[in-house]
Amino acid sequence: MVIILSSALLLSGYGCSPSNYRQGHSNGQNSPAFDPALEKQILSLNPENITEEDVRKVLSRSPAPRIINLNGSIPLITMDSFSKFLIAMGYPEKSVRSPLDGAYSMSSYASSEKLAGYVAWHYEKEGLMPILIGHSQGGMIVIKVLHELDGAFHDRLQVWNPLTGENEGRHFITDPLTSNEHAVRGLKLGYASAVATGKLMRFLLGQWSMLGKLRHIPDTVEEFAGFHIRHDLIGSDLTGRNYSPLGSARVRNVMLPASYSHITIPLTENLAADPGSREWINIYVPQTDAPLLPEGLSRDESRNILFAAEQWFYIKKHWCIELQKLVRSRHR
Repeated sequence: MVIILSSALLLSGYGCSPSNYRQGHSNGQNSPAFDPALEKQILSLNPENITEEDVRKVLSRSPAPRIINLNGSIPLITMDSFSKFLIAMGYPEKSVRSPLDGAYSMSSYASSEKLAGYVAWHYEKEGLMPILIGHSQGGMIVIKVLHELDGAFHDRLQVWNPLTGENEGRHFITDPLTSNEHAVRGLKLGYASAVATGKLMRFLLGQWSMLGKLRHIPDTVEEFAGFHIRHDLIGSDLTGRNYSPLGSARVRNVMLPASYSHITIPLTENLAADPGSREWINIYVPQTDAPLLPEGLSRDESRNILFAAEQWFYIKKHWCIELQKLVRSRHR
C-alpha cells in the first residue's frame, strides 16, 4: 500500500512554470486613495453576495489582496490554470502573479517562515491582507504558515521582501489600517484554503512537525476552507478527518465528488470562458458540505466547477471585506 501511494504521490505534484512575464508591482507605497464615489460603492457591497456586475463595476476598479497559489510536490500540474481562471473572472492580474518573476504560482517547497514574512510585507505595503491557497503539499504549507503566525515554530518572525527574496531585518510592520506597530507574529489572514491535503502524505514525506497540526486551524485566519475529494488516497486521511478550529477561525470542510481527480483539480481556466459555467459560478453560494454538481452542463463544461465556484465565492467575499476595512480606516 505504501509503495502504491508513494507512486501516486509522484504523479500528484506540481511546481512553478518559468515565466518571462514581469508585472508591475507596489513600490512600497500603500494602495492609492479612492475617489468618494468609488468608496461609497465599495461600502455598499454585501460581501456575502458579490455579483458579476459588482466585480466588473466596483471591485475590478479597486486594488485587490495579493493571492499566493501554492503548488503540490512535483511539477506535473500546477496552480497556474487556477490563477488564470481568477484573472479571467475579473481578478487583477498584478495581484495574482508573482512580483518577483511573474509566475502564476509558487513552489510548495517554499519556507513557511519566509511566506509569513511575505504576507506581512504585502499587507504593510498594499493595505490588504493576502490570501493563501494551496493544493496537496501546498495546502500543508498554507496551514503551516497559519501556525507560523500563531508562534508554533518561532518566537519572532521577520519581514521578507517578495521583490528581492531577502529579509528586511525587522520583526514588525506598520499596520496600514491603524498606523500602529504590529509584530509579524500574530497577524491574521482573512481567508486561506487547502485543497486535497492529507496527513498520510505528510507521514510518508517525513513532515513530522505538521502531523499533529495539519487538521487544526489556529486563530491566525478568519475563514478557512478545506477541500477533500471522496476516496482520494493521496490527499485525504484514511479516517476522513475534517479540519477543525482551535478557537475563533470559521472553518468549512467541503467534500468534492469521487469523480474529481487529485492531480487535475486545479484545471479551471476553461470554466471562465464558457458562458454557462461562468454564470453558474458567479451566482454560486456555499450551502452544504457536499455540494451537488450543476445540472444542464456537460462533463467538459463542469469539470472542477465546484472547486472553482467555492473558491471564487470566498475570494470575492474577502476582496470586498479587505477593501471595506481599508476605506473605513481612512475615515477614522
